[in-house]
Amino acid sequence: MRVAVDAMGGDNAPAVEVAGAVAACREFGIAITLVGDRARLEDELSKHRINGLDIDIFHASEVVGMHDSASDAVRKKKNSSVRLAFELVKEGKASAAVSAGNSGATMAAGMFVLKRINGIERPAIAQIFPTLKGKTLVLDVGGNVDCKPQHLAQFAIMGEVYAHYALGITNPAVGLLSNGEEDSKGNELTRETNTILRETSLNYAGYVEGRDLFKGTVEVIVCDGFVGNVVLKLSEGLAEAAAAMLKQEIVKSWVSKLGYLFVRSAFHRFKKIVDYAEYGGAPLLGINGVGMICHGGSNVKAIKNAIRFAHDYAKSGVTQRVAEKLSENSMVNTQRDSQKTQAIA
Repeated sequence: MRVAVDAMGGDNAPAVEVAGAVAACREFGIAITLVGDRARLEDELSKHRINGLDIDIFHASEVVGMHDSASDAVRKKKNSSVRLAFELVKEGKASAAVSAGNSGATMAAGMFVLKRINGIERPAIAQIFPTLKGKTLVLDVGGNVDCKPQHLAQFAIMGEVYAHYALGITNPAVGLLSNGEEDSKGNELTRETNTILRETSLNYAGYVEGRDLFKGTVEVIVCDGFVGNVVLKLSEGLAEAAAAMLKQEIVKSWVSKLGYLFVRSAFHRFKKIVDYAEYGGAPLLGINGVGMICHGGSNVKAIKNAIRFAHDYAKSGVTQRVAEKLSENSMVNTQRDSQKTQAIA
């Protein structure tokens, strides 16, 4: 199973993508196809020892920039590295596509090339968060800022299936992010979604609050992309600020510096837990194939781990299992809205 890597999309492309791909191939034995300008990629590869590594290059003559329109990038730049990476998946020449480029363009390319799973109206970007009990999957974290209740219900199904089969969590509990645990809380969107989810076969735990995320109260948390992206950016900023504040306090006195020597290993373990690079990227759920979206500023470690997660995702069979789960829960589709409209009429 090969993984196609958009080697031209990130802030520091192609050096970081190439180094991450080499590391993933060497450490995990994953076959990789680098997609991008052949001359530049060959030059970057020459800086690494790649003897015996299964890495090849697929030439792409165009690059999607961070400021390009997502739809225009897919339709007008047909030879872009991100689109061709998904084309390789469609043609069966790769099992997954990984990109640290324009996230909107990556999502659009995945939808345009691989299409959506039958029954899924909006693909979602999922993100793994570390918690006191392990990890929690949050979706959507930026793909869809405006959602309908059935969209959130579909996110819940995709999240549950991914958590079970890709992350290995048995019977994951699903929560709906709200401003209180009581059914009376929330807004119109969450209240309607709550009603739908209570009718499904999911292990639905009801509303959860923001503070429950890092407690690990549930394994899957569902929200719209506007709220999810705020949660993601807030969490990233908080982790960075907390680390900076802690460093400032440690250097204030020799007593603090001495104490740090005794707990240094614990701080290193904590830093590893909250480091986004440990998870690499965010899976794009709801398309007929595997796509992994990475942070534009991803480092080598993040790219390496994103490739590993994409490879594991491809082996899990999540796409087929999402379709099966949808068939068990027909109440999450648009028929509910059409029936409601007919009743009002």
